[in-house]
Amino acid sequence: MMKGKVDCAIVGADRIAVNGDTANKVGTYLKALAAQAHGVPFYVAAPVSTIDFACPDGAAIPIEERAAAEFGATASRVANPAFDVTPAALIAGIVTERDLRPAGQLAGLA
Repeated sequence: MMKGKVDCAIVGADRIAVNGDTANKVGTYLKALAAQAHGVPFYVAAPVSTIDFACPDGAAIPIEERAAAEFGATASRVANPAFDVTPAALIAGIVTERDLRPAGQLAGLA
């Protein structure tokens, strides 16, 4: 991205809230921030079945916390989330098997 050799970024999603916030593997949010910093459009590609129409936004997406031992930590208080949430404001569009639409306009797919 820094060299201007990336036209767009496309990632998947494990869950999409109806407002367009998405949950995916840890690091996806950082990729969206990097894309924004470099003026690169950031897209999420996922089937419509990934959209949780009962979930209003990313804050309502349950995030699995994994055990600290998974990465060798011995401390008892460690945050080890399996996913992070990318806000819809960083997403240029959601690509589904039906169409491409802005992240904030998913309700019509229900």
